[in-house]
Amino acid sequence: MSEQPEQKSAPAHRGSALEVFLIFLRLGATSFGGPVAHLAYFREAFVERRKWLTDKAYTDLVALCQFLPGPASSQVGMALGLHRAGAGGMLAAWIAFTLPSAVLMVAFAYGVTAAGDLAEAGWVQGLKAAAVAVVAHAVLGMAKTMTPDAPRATVAALAAGAVLLAPHPLVLVAAIAAAGLIGFLWLQPEEQARSTEDAFHVRLPRWASWSAIAGFLLLLGGLPLLVWSGAAGPAEVADTFYRAGALVFGGGHVVLPLLQAETVETGVVDPDAFLAGYGAAQAMPGPLFAFAGFLGAAPGDAGAHGLLGAVIALIAIFLPGALLIIGCLRYWERLRFSRTAQRVLMGFNAGVVGILGAALYDPVFTAGVLDVGTRGLVIAVLAFVALRSWKAPAWAVVLAAGLAGWAML
Repeated sequence: MSEQPEQKSAPAHRGSALEVFLIFLRLGATSFGGPVAHLAYFREAFVERRKWLTDKAYTDLVALCQFLPGPASSQVGMALGLHRAGAGGMLAAWIAFTLPSAVLMVAFAYGVTAAGDLAEAGWVQGLKAAAVAVVAHAVLGMAKTMTPDAPRATVAALAAGAVLLAPHPLVLVAAIAAAGLIGFLWLQPEEQARSTEDAFHVRLPRWASWSAIAGFLLLLGGLPLLVWSGAAGPAEVADTFYRAGALVFGGGHVVLPLLQAETVETGVVDPDAFLAGYGAAQAMPGPLFAFAGFLGAAPGDAGAHGLLGAVIALIAIFLPGALLIIGCLRYWERLRFSRTAQRVLMGFNAGVVGILGAALYDPVFTAGVLDVGTRGLVIAVLAFVALRSWKAPAWAVVLAAGLAGWAML
């Protein structure tokens, strides 16, 4: 019976890999503000404007990607590409969303370090302020749909409080898990059946899902053995960055301590180069995991690997998340229609709203307003009005905020 809703679901409107590539390329070039902001940009682009999926389906997908290890926003993007145009769409979404920041970070590794830290530039501060508006707009929209009653609002508030009081990656995972448990014990799904429009349609055979999970585990255990057996160069780079992508929950900034331990302390990257690259990464659009491209090419005592190292590092750090999405998404879709799973999912969704609300304050608001000052607040408020009241596209608001920051800050 668990498969019956899946059989009745209307087929999703199919697009092309080129369509997915062009949309994500623009997002990759304009999505500033880190993974939380990226989820807001995706919601505006694919839920509100293009209607590729419903708000419920999108929030369910975000809940899954937040709970899996890897770069959450990139995993959401890959899943959206898979949903729209199959395996080619998934690959197109990842390449396009990652390409702008990856190219910039590799270029930085080859010589932009001499330009100094860009994090305090006026246009960067304007982009940070824009991220405040984008995330606030997304949190309000998701809260209206996913926390419409007192119990779910309470779950969201508890999750936000836990993450704010103890900002640690494990606390984030624990907060989502606890929200799911509370949902199972306390929350009740609506009596009416979910619309089939809420389903997140994917067409993945069982063998593909199990092969992806097996590949994830094989690489996680096999790459260290390969290096231990004496393989060097590309194998070492792949091992380092695959492990970072496979063992970090939440993505974004939480991967940086592990990358520092794996690259600086082992001599793969010079400490000064690491810090310079980290500063530049704050000014880049797209996924922060593109920082791996810089580290793969950056000089160090163990020697630089150049462009080849950058490519291997980028593929290795994103691959675990992609494999987990392929492995889990097929079964996640089925579980969504179980009444028990719906209770847990209601808790997950409320927890995600709370975590996004916490992130709206720290680091988005603290970096975009408190660190910038009154002018940053003015830019953030105007950007929010443009999004909320004038329905301006997020990419245009981001660009305008960058120009305003360049002129004012």
